[in-house]
Amino acid sequence: MTCDNKVLKTLGLLQGVFGAEMDRIEGRIAVNHTDEVSREAIAEMLDSLGWKEIPQEKTEIDYNEPSIWGCAL
Repeated sequence: MTCDNKVLKTLGLLQGVFGAEMDRIEGRIAVNHTDEVSREAIAEMLDSLGWKEIPQEKTEIDYNEPSIWGCAL
């Protein structure tokens, strides 16, 4: 899948996702979501669309920060 608005529209189908920003230059997408949807559910959907989660450098996840995925351009 290419990095386009179809990814953002597909994310919008998930209950609990309230925002996403795509950076086409860096090949990244940041997803803002509530507890209604798990990071795993978002990761599964984005993985099926060709996006892989970028590993966090921190050992502990800050749930106030958006989840970030990357796409090879």
